[in-house]
Amino acid sequence: MPVHDPDQSIGFLINDVARLLRRNFDRRVRPLDLSQAQWQALAYLSRQEGVNQITLAESLEIQPITLARLIDRLQEAGWVERRPDPADRRAFKLYLTPMAQPLLSQMWSIAMETREDAMSGLSVAARSDLIATLRTVKSNLLAAEHDSVISGPAPQGRQP
Repeated sequence: MPVHDPDQSIGFLINDVARLLRRNFDRRVRPLDLSQAQWQALAYLSRQEGVNQITLAESLEIQPITLARLIDRLQEAGWVERRPDPADRRAFKLYLTPMAQPLLSQMWSIAMETREDAMSGLSVAARSDLIATLRTVKSNLLAAEHDSVISGPAPQGRQP
């Protein structure tokens, strides 16, 4: 039977929770004078230092030209540097500067406060179960995405 209640749909719930987490974190990080795009780029770069701009744009789900302007601003602030990609003379790899480390420490502290608020009322076991379940869902979706790339797109038209 189809689910018509968005509060019973994993997609709606995960989207709502993610949006509320971002909004809550964004409110808390505002005194650091960072836009949502800036803190997201810094957070992704801290996980994937040395990526090229195309990869970071894909991770952030923004257009490469939009990311280029964002990186320009982060570079002007002294938080990010572009280094030539030895494998492609037209491309650059992105790295955090030492100046970004205190800012990242503040961001991680704010992220911890945000997570604590979000997980309030959940036992340690329930928190662990939630994380394990979400990791399984993520793994399942990545596997399905990988399988879809290998086998190609589903045929168009009606299915029996």
